[in-house]
This record gives sequence, C-alpha cells and structure tokens, in this order.
Amino acid sequence: MRIAVIGAGAIGCLAAGYLKEKGEEVTLVGRAQAVNAIKENGLGISGVRGDFKIQISISDTLNYIPDLVILATKTQDINAFLQDNSFLLQNSLLLTTQNGVQADTLVTKYLPEKNIISSIIMFGATYLEPGKVVHNFEGSWVIGSQFQNNPTAELIGLSLILDKIFPAIISEDILGMKYLKIFANASNCLPAIIGRNMQEVFSDLDISRISIGIWKEAFEIIEKVGIHLVSLPGFPVENITKLTSMPSVSAAEVFSGIMRNLSKEPLYGSILQSIMRGRVSEIDYINGEFVRLAEEHNMYAPLNKILVEMVHQVEKNKQFYSKNILMSRIKEFIS
Repeated sequence: MRIAVIGAGAIGCLAAGYLKEKGEEVTLVGRAQAVNAIKENGLGISGVRGDFKIQISISDTLNYIPDLVILATKTQDINAFLQDNSFLLQNSLLLTTQNGVQADTLVTKYLPEKNIISSIIMFGATYLEPGKVVHNFEGSWVIGSQFQNNPTAELIGLSLILDKIFPAIISEDILGMKYLKIFANASNCLPAIIGRNMQEVFSDLDISRISIGIWKEAFEIIEKVGIHLVSLPGFPVENITKLTSMPSVSAAEVFSGIMRNLSKEPLYGSILQSIMRGRVSEIDYINGEFVRLAEEHNMYAPLNKILVEMVHQVEKNKQFYSKNILMSRIKEFIS
C-alpha cells in the first residue's frame, strides 16, 4: 500500500516515521522547512521508544495517487490541501486525524463519504523543530466512520496497518468519542495563553480549577444539546462526570496530578505548539466547538468564549498573558 502522510508536524512525522520503520511505503508531505531539514538530516524521533533517525521520502507537494492518505494537517488547513489535491484522491482512502468534529464534514466537499475514515489520536507527541519530534507517551489509535454504521473491509484493513505502530481500535460511535476527546483537549488553551508547558501550568491548582470550570460549562451544554459521549481508551466518560461533580478544589488537585504525570518530557499541547511555530491554532475547533454549540442552541459558554478570545490575542500579538491577568479575566466564571 502506498501511503501519503500529509503534514510534517508532531503527529504526521511520528506516524510516517513509525510506518516507514515497519517497512511500509510512505511519503511525507510537508512545508519547505521540514522538507529541507529531513532531506538533509533524516527524520529525528525521540521519547518513549528511544532516540533514532529515519530516512524517509518527503516532498512539499503530493505528486502521485496514494492508496491511503493520512491527513495530519490542522483542521483549518484541510480546505487548502484538498482544493489542490482532491483530483488525485478520488479512489484513495483518507484518514482524518484532527481534533474536534468538523474535519470529516469538510472532507466530504471533495471526496465520497465512503472513502473517509475518522480517527482519534490517543498518543502524545511534540514538534521540536523541522524534522524533529518527541514521542511523549503511548496510546491507541481509534478509527471509525461517521457515515457508515458497520465496519467495512477498508476500515478493518486500515486497522491492521495502523496496528503495526499503535494499538488500533475500531469504534462503532466515533462521533461520541470525538466529542469526549474535545474535553480531553480543552485545557490545552491554558498553556497556550500563559506560554509554558503543561506540567508547569497544571502544577498550579488555581489554573487546574479553570480546567474543571471548562469541563463543567461544556458538560452542561453537551447534556442540554443531547450529545452522547462515548468513553475513549484510557479516558472514560467518568473522568468528566466524577470530576465535575466534585468540589472544584478537590477536583483541581486530582486533575493537576494527572496532567503533571502525563510525560517525562515537557508537553506543550497542540495549541501552544502551533503558536510556537507562528501558526494559527485549532482553538476554534476545540473550546470553540463548545461555544458554537451553545450559540446554536441559545445558550452561553462565557468561560470557553473568553479563553478562545485570549488564545486568538496571543496568536495575533505574539505575547503571552500572566497568570494574574488570566485569573482576573475569568474569575467570575469559576467556583
């Protein structure tokens, strides 16, 4: 199978590198900086599986018809890629990897629904610089279709390929899982606002309380809208229901302990990684999804809305906020 991995960030590099290591025919497609760095020095991967370099084919354009496309761009970059390349992909299987729930719908503008498989990344990786990534922690790769009820031969075949590098799990309700994954990612906005890694940020119990506030507000919206959350491997729905029902101070202590121990290496989260690279983040598809749902159903999500606005200000001004300013902006919305 000829595999094209689109996007040479943390997830794209990690997936492409591990697949290449397992003998798959892989081409990585990325921006010029990544192309030049990897052509010159190879792809460097470090972290939980050790440190090594992999020689891999890389290009700044997709110039052949692949059997499988692993789309590892940010959600906001999907349209641009497919506008230029969808003519090559009409018979290809395309796997989305984006956070949030909008990616598959965007892809349907260009490709048949039967060609689209959705996925959820449960492992963690950090982009250090072009051609270098850290694999922070292990996890599964959940796959499923938002458009077909029963597992297809293509879905099963894909699971066998991905299972070579991460435990591949087929979901019968990928959308319910993707909504739960938004909860798992929703606190990534806080390191992005302050400009420090997750271990440092969530060692602070005041900031961990904000995370509980994010979940409480979002869970109330999800319940009222009637969205059914489905447990993820290593992240059951009970994580949300238990912590949001506890006193905020106690819940913040539990949350802090979890986040401080996610990785031995500094972990930044996808939103801060984008900002550090000078790129627009995916905040509108994470916390912004809660805001969108609330507004569509005549509800309010003031805490998540303020945090989305603060991330956009950091993106625009290239300046992080202090903890004191953050707390002053959101203090009325956390208990």
